[in-house]
Amino acid sequence: MLHTPLTRRSLLLAGSASAAVVISGCTLNPDRDHSGPDAPQALPLASPPRIAWVLSSGGPRGFVHVGVLKALDELRLVPDLIVGASAGALVGSLYAAGLSARRIETLALDLQPLSLARLAWGQDERLSGAAIAELVREHAPQTRLERMPLPMACVAARQRDNTAVAFTAGDVGVAVQASSAIEGQFAPVRIRGARYVDADWTTPLPVRMARALGAQRVLAIDASVHLDRAPPGAERYRLSDLRKKALVDADGTLADQLLKPDFGYWVSLSREFRERAIEAGYRETLAAAASLKSLHAG
Repeated sequence: MLHTPLTRRSLLLAGSASAAVVISGCTLNPDRDHSGPDAPQALPLASPPRIAWVLSSGGPRGFVHVGVLKALDELRLVPDLIVGASAGALVGSLYAAGLSARRIETLALDLQPLSLARLAWGQDERLSGAAIAELVREHAPQTRLERMPLPMACVAARQRDNTAVAFTAGDVGVAVQASSAIEGQFAPVRIRGARYVDADWTTPLPVRMARALGAQRVLAIDASVHLDRAPPGAERYRLSDLRKKALVDADGTLADQLLKPDFGYWVSLSREFRERAIEAGYRETLAAAASLKSLHAG
């Protein structure tokens, strides 16, 4: 099983960077500025949302979001807004664009993670996440954030000042790529002159962003580890786990309801792990059906 700060945060890597390059090639201009009319923007929503679903970052742990959405579908619950960071932005944007939770599950289980990493020529970071943008565009029924059936906000961190930005308009592929650009590993994504990176170390559970966008009630899904379940051998990760917990807790306390499915501490990108994470999200969401229906009522 894989368990490092990178593997917990990335939905993309298993194995060496060189293996990723062999599989998926390279990006020749990873620092190009996305500044055209389709470039993502942080714009106010057309109308204030009543219910928002917030999907956290979490790397491979983000597969849990697929199971949560599948259960919420079965419960016939619908939000007015989805806010996602990193893996949460990837899963949430596909759902907001109109892809069914079961179709997202199929994609998640069939995904070849190495295909989403490319060599980034001329960058300090070795890899580019341009293939993530292509994956989202390929499968999303609607590729403009502001035109999606469900309003969607993809949260990324502006690198120069670590400010969290919620992209609500423009190209969803670029917005998700920016939200998933793990600092130090994947090349930042330049949008309208500013570089953006994964928000995992600034806003992993963006409940405050949902509130700032007008959400009256918030359901938050936290994919981070259960520290009380850390097994022997996990001591080396305790400081990073505690730092992440502090960030998550600061936002989690602001949610009306928080789901934190438990599917073990160690992670991998194996099909078995993905199935386990999805099942945990599905099972624990259904177990909270009564309170979730109450949250969405009225």
